[in-house]
Amino acid sequence: MSKSELNVDKREISGKKVARLRAQDLIPGVVYGGQSEPILVQSDYNTTEKALREVGYHSPISLMIAGKKQLAIVKNVDMDPVRRTIINVEFQAVSADEVITATTPIEIEGLGNTPAEQAKLNVLQVTHEIEVKAKPADLPEALVVSGEMLKDIESQITIGDIVLPAGVKFADPELDMEQVVANVYDAAAEAAQQEAEDAKAAEEAAVAGDGAAVEVPSDKGGAAEEKAE
Repeated sequence: MSKSELNVDKREISGKKVARLRAQDLIPGVVYGGQSEPILVQSDYNTTEKALREVGYHSPISLMIAGKKQLAIVKNVDMDPVRRTIINVEFQAVSADEVITATTPIEIEGLGNTPAEQAKLNVLQVTHEIEVKAKPADLPEALVVSGEMLKDIESQITIGDIVLPAGVKFADPELDMEQVVANVYDAAAEAAQQEAEDAKAAEEAAVAGDGAAVEVPSDKGGAAEEKAE
C-alpha cells in the first residue's frame, strides 16, 4: 500500500485550549504506541485532510515528527457533528515488521459495465470494505475482484471470491466466506411486481368495502303511530 507523508509538529497546548489551534486551521492530534510515551501533535488542516483522504482511516501513514519519520496507523478521527470538519486525529505508531490490522476497500473491477448491467440488470454492492492483517508494506490499497462473474439475476460475488495478495490475511478467522459482496437484481421487474401487488391490494380493499353491512335507519315515527292506534 502506498503511504502518504504528513508533517506534524509537537504541541504544548492541550485541553480546552486546543480551540485556539482549530481557529488557526490546525488539527490537534496524538501519536501513541511504540517505544515512547504518547506525543501530542498538531498539523495543517488542509494538508491533514488530504492525507487522510488518500490513505483512509485505519491505514498506514508516514509521519514526520521533529525531523524523524514514524510509521503509524490512523486509528480514530473525531468530526464536528455540525460542520463535519476534523477536530482531532489519533495515530498509533507501528513498525515496518509488525503485522497490523487495516480496513481495506473492496473494488469490483468493471462495475458499471458488467455483463449483468449490459443486459439491463442492476448490480448492488453491499460490502464495501473489510479488515485484513499484514505488514505495512504488504497492505493492498484495495481488494479487487472481477465484475465479469456478474452475468444474470442468479449471480453474486462473495468474500470467498476475493483473492488475497501474498502476505495478507482476513483479520477475522471466522469470517463467513459466503458473505455477499455484490448481487444482481432487476429493478424494472421488481417495480412492476410491486405495482401489481399494490393494485391487487387496492382491488381487495374496494371489494371488502362494497360488501360491508349497511345500517337501515328504523322508522321510529311510524312505530309510535302504530302503538297509539
